[in-house]
Amino acid sequence: MPYYDYECVDCGPFTELRPMAQSDQPGMCPSCGDEAPRAFLRMPSTALMDGARRTAFATNERSRHEPKTSKKSGHGAGCSCCSGKGKSSSTLYRPDGSKSFPSKRPWMIGH
Repeated sequence: MPYYDYECVDCGPFTELRPMAQSDQPGMCPSCGDEAPRAFLRMPSTALMDGARRTAFATNERSRHEPKTSKKSGHGAGCSCCSGKGKSSSTLYRPDGSKSFPSKRPWMIGH
């Protein structure tokens, strides 16, 4: 079960161990017994997270103000005119109009 932070109007902040199903419900103040709304007082701990998840969180945090989109250039991802790579063709055209694929599977040319 995770810990949740609550803030009592009269007594101040406190932490309570509760099931996740009850995370949206107010907590009972241990000092005065009044209901206290949930408060977000500290950053969630990421020290025990695996590297891929931590990297994903960092990427989301960097892009929260200005996410990278393909709409800026007007072309989709991997566009050959924007990526700087020309479209390469492995087809060799002979003077008589026939095609050859020298870098592809040479044993399948006749099929």
